[in-house]
Amino acid sequence: MDPQVFLSPERERGLLNVGHISYLLHTVVAVAAVLPGTQASVLLLVAAFILDLVKRGEARGTWQETHFSWRIRTVIWAAALYALTAPLWLLLLAPGWVAWGLISIWFLYRVVRGWMNLNSRIAMPT
Repeated sequence: MDPQVFLSPERERGLLNVGHISYLLHTVVAVAAVLPGTQASVLLLVAAFILDLVKRGEARGTWQETHFSWRIRTVIWAAALYALTAPLWLLLLAPGWVAWGLISIWFLYRVVRGWMNLNSRIAMPT
């Protein structure tokens, strides 16, 4: 990340709005994943993921680029972990439930941590 890259206030605000929308969509999915009996549509997560992929280039070289990368990596890792642990559901209900519960808590942690840093205008670790 090049700290010399600065955005106009309008572009900065626009990217912040995109970040808030994306984190909101991630949060809805993450909270629904950890609350028993609730289910948010995975389409919300796909929408946030596509939004991040499309808009990441506009933030290139700024502190906000780290947030786009953070959200994209979070979704990719969560999807991989869910897929990897999906066979546990075949063993019995408990191993799958435990694995997916832990992944969901990790996902929620990443979303909350990222959104808090975005609000404080702090870059995410790369």
